[in-house]
Amino acid sequence: MDEFNNEVFLRGTLAGAPVFSHRGKTEEFFTFPLEIMRLSGTSDKINIIAGKALMDTVEITDGDFVEISGELRSYNNKSGKGSRLVITVFAKSIAITQGDYANSVTIKGILCKQPNLRKTPMGRQICDMMVAVNRKYGRSDYLPCIAWGQTAAETSEMNVGDNITITGRIQSRNYIKNEDGVATEKTAFELSAVTVTK
Repeated sequence: MDEFNNEVFLRGTLAGAPVFSHRGKTEEFFTFPLEIMRLSGTSDKINIIAGKALMDTVEITDGDFVEISGELRSYNNKSGKGSRLVITVFAKSIAITQGDYANSVTIKGILCKQPNLRKTPMGRQICDMMVAVNRKYGRSDYLPCIAWGQTAAETSEMNVGDNITITGRIQSRNYIKNEDGVATEKTAFELSAVTVTK
């Protein structure tokens, strides 16, 4: 496997102290939200997962400005609560730092659904994709991606099974979902593409 199939580099502010997430076969894992400001003034809140061994190497808490390298991951939520496909960043390194906000992702994977080209209410072209990215032990992450404008039009002509490389950033967006007549605010996560190449 190409170890560079999936690379994430982030710089942002902890929007909450790390809390226990779950226990794996050999290690405990912790989670915390990382807030990254966009140039537009809005922000993305990205959920980070880190193993206890990594967390023990750095003391971080709510409000710290940190730099994280890792991988974009997905898993199926079978609890019946929240999103069915959960998107997180699995941290491989964490360091307290200074500097500008950063949100950079590169993935190499396979288109596993036919790209869907549509238009926003403002008339801008947008293309939705689902990309499978291999990782160790025969597992894959299924990552929702979007492209805009001319990149969206070009991406829509690609086919299921194509090997593609995407560079971009992790985007969070809020939306309203009606469940049993009750309007609930939800958050979706996706990779917003800057480039998509075969």
